[in-house]
Amino acid sequence: MCVTMTRVRLLVFNVALGALDYRVPEGMLVQPGSVVVAPLGPRQILGIAWEPARLEAGEVPEAKLRPIVEVLPVPPLPTALRRLIEWTADYYCAPMSAVARMALASSAALKGGGTVIEYRLTGEEPARLTPQRLAALDALHGEQATIRELAEIAGVSEGVLRGLVSAGALEPVAVDIDRPYPKADPDFAVPELSGDQQLAADTFSNAVRERAFRPFLLDGVTGSGKTECYFEAIAEALRLGRQTLVLLPEIALTQNFLRRFEQRFGVPPLLWHSSVKSTERRRAWRAIVSGEAQVVVGARSALFLPYANLGLIVIDEAHEVSFKQDDGVRYNARDVAVIRARFEQVPVILASATPALESLQLAENGIYERIELPDRFGGASLPDIGIVDLRHEPPERGRWLAPRLLREIEARLERGEQSLLFLNRRGYAPLTLCRSCGHRFACPNCSAWLVEHRFSRRLACHHCGHGVATPDACPECGEKDCLVACGPGVERIAEEVRELLPGARIAQATSDTLNTPERITEFVEAAEQGAIDVIVCTQLVTKGYHFPELTLVGVVDADLGLEGGDLRAGERTYQQIAQVAGRAGRGDKPGHVLIQTRHPEAPVIAALAAGDRDAFYEAETQGRREAGAPPFGRWAAIIVSSEDEAEAREAARAIGGSRPSHPDIAILGPAPAPLSLLRGRYRYRLLINARRSAQLQKVLRQWLDPLQFPRGVRVSIDVDPYSFV
Repeated sequence: MCVTMTRVRLLVFNVALGALDYRVPEGMLVQPGSVVVAPLGPRQILGIAWEPARLEAGEVPEAKLRPIVEVLPVPPLPTALRRLIEWTADYYCAPMSAVARMALASSAALKGGGTVIEYRLTGEEPARLTPQRLAALDALHGEQATIRELAEIAGVSEGVLRGLVSAGALEPVAVDIDRPYPKADPDFAVPELSGDQQLAADTFSNAVRERAFRPFLLDGVTGSGKTECYFEAIAEALRLGRQTLVLLPEIALTQNFLRRFEQRFGVPPLLWHSSVKSTERRRAWRAIVSGEAQVVVGARSALFLPYANLGLIVIDEAHEVSFKQDDGVRYNARDVAVIRARFEQVPVILASATPALESLQLAENGIYERIELPDRFGGASLPDIGIVDLRHEPPERGRWLAPRLLREIEARLERGEQSLLFLNRRGYAPLTLCRSCGHRFACPNCSAWLVEHRFSRRLACHHCGHGVATPDACPECGEKDCLVACGPGVERIAEEVRELLPGARIAQATSDTLNTPERITEFVEAAEQGAIDVIVCTQLVTKGYHFPELTLVGVVDADLGLEGGDLRAGERTYQQIAQVAGRAGRGDKPGHVLIQTRHPEAPVIAALAAGDRDAFYEAETQGRREAGAPPFGRWAAIIVSSEDEAEAREAARAIGGSRPSHPDIAILGPAPAPLSLLRGRYRYRLLINARRSAQLQKVLRQWLDPLQFPRGVRVSIDVDPYSFV
C-alpha cells in the first residue's frame, strides 16, 4: 500500500543519533522503506524511511523540520525485511542502523544504473619493465576490474597500474552496471531421483507452491543427495518466477556448488560474498532488488538483501558454526534465516548430515518438519570406521601418523585410490621455541603463539594476521639454528607423507593454499582426474565435495577439538569427524576411516566408532538439559575490551558490580577472556545463563543502558554465543 507522507522518520546510519524526523517536500513521494538523502548540518546523509510508531525520536514541530533532499531510485525496503531488521536488532541487542546497513550493502548501487570503467591487460609489453610492473603483469592475467581492485589483486600501488595504462599495457573497458544475467532453466537437466529423494523433493516443491512458512530439517547421511532434493524446490521457484536464497557457510564451498548448479540449471547462480568485486556486487544488488536475480548463493551477509519476490530459503550445511557472526552484529544466519522465512511466508530448508542439536530439538518438538535420507544415493555404503589408540599404536618418534594408518595409505597408492588426512590446524607447527633459552614466539597483538608456515618461511598469528619472517637466530639469546617446531600442522603432516611415501602426489587443502576461486577449481579438477594421491586438509574440504576414488580418510588428531571445555566441543568434534569421514567411499568402492586418538573411551569418539549418532545426541541432549544450556536454556556473553588493560578491567568490574538480581538468570564473571589480548585490545568477559522463560534481552538492556564508559572502552553483547574465547 502506498502511503503519502508529509513528515518522515528516518533510520540513519549513526548509532549516536538515533532516529531523526524530516519534512517531505511537496510533490516528493516517500514511503516506508524508501532510501533517501537528507541534510545533517552542513553535510548530507543516507537514511531509510520508517514507520514513525516503530522508531523513537524527539518530537520536533513540523515547521522546524528540514526537508528531504532526494529519494534514491531504488524500490523501498519491503515490509518483511523491515520487520526482520527490527527483530534482529531486538534479539541480538544490536543497533538497528547496524543491521539495516547490511540491506544496503552496495551503496554505489543506490545511485542508479549506468556504466563503470574497468581495466584489463592488452597483451602489449611496456617499454620499461620494473619489478612491480612485472609482478602486476603476472598477477593480472585474465583479470578485469577497477584500478583499486586490480591493485589489491596484484599487490602493487594504484600508481604502478596507472603507469601501465599510460604505457598501453592496460586498457579501459566500459561495463554496463545493469546488464542482465542469463536465465536459469528449471528443466535443463532433470535428475533421476531415488524414492526417498523424490518424496523429499515433492514435499519441498509443494511447499514452494503453497507459499507459506514451513521450516524443514533435511537430515540426510553424507552422500545421500540432499542437494538434488532441494534443487527441485529451486526449480519450482524458478517456474513460479520467485527468487531463491541459498546460504553456504564458507566461500570455499561455492565453486563446487556453482558447478553442480550449472549442470542442473544451465547457468551459474548469482554470487554474493566478500570476495565478489565491487562492480559485480553493485550489479548483483540491483538485480536482487529488481527481481531479475533468480537464485542468489552467498555467505551470511546475503541474508539481509532486499529481495523483490523471495520464494524459498535454503541453508546448506546448516550445522556450521561459521554461520554465526563473531563481530559487529553478532547474529546467527541459520536462525535469522528461519525468522526471515516466517516474515516472508516462504518455506526454508536446513540441510545437514550432522544437524545442530538445537535444530534436532526443534524437529523433535514438531516446530521443524524433519525429512530424512538414511541411505547414500546409488547404493553406495557408508564407510567402515576404525579407531587407532595412540597409547598402544604410537607413531615413530618424531612422527604423527601411526603405522597402521601409513599401511592403509600405501595400500591405496598401490590400488590407484586416493587418501585424505584431516587435521584442523593450518601451518607447519602451532608453536615455535628456542631449544637453547626456551623463548616462545608470541603475537604482540594477541595472547596467542605465532604459527610457523614453513613453506612461506613466515610466523603468523591466525587471530589478527600479524606475521614476521622466520628468523635464522633466536631474537632472545641470539643462538642460530636453534628453533624447534612443536606439534603438527597440515604442512608438517604433508612433509611426513612426502618423506615416507616419496612417490605419492600430495595436495594441501587449506585456506592458505585454496584462497581464490581459481585455485579451488584447479584442486577439485586435479582430485577428480586422479592427479592427487593424498589430500592433507583442514575442515575446508570436509564437506560438499565428491571424489569417487577417495576411499580412505585418516583423522590425525581426533582429540584436538575436545580441548578447552567449550559448551559445544563434543558436538562440534562429532560433526567435523562425521563430515570428513563422509568423503570416503562415495563412489563404487567401499570407504574406510581411521581415527587416531588417545581417548577412545570419550563419548564422541565411541559414538563415531559405533556409528551410533542417535546415542551421542541423546547423551549430549541430556547433558545440556541438566546444565540448562541451549536449547534448554539461554546463554549470552558481555565482552569488554580496551587498548588499556586497566581501563578494560575497571569497566568490566563496573558492569559486574551493577549486575541485576534475577531468579531465572545466573551471571558469571567478569574474568579475563581466554584470549585476553586480541588485535591489540585487552578483553574481559561475563557469561549469563538464563532459563528460557526469562526476558534475557530486556534484562541486558536495563542493566547496561544506564552505564557510561570511557571512549576507549567497547562493550558488546553476544546472544547465543558460539565462541567462548
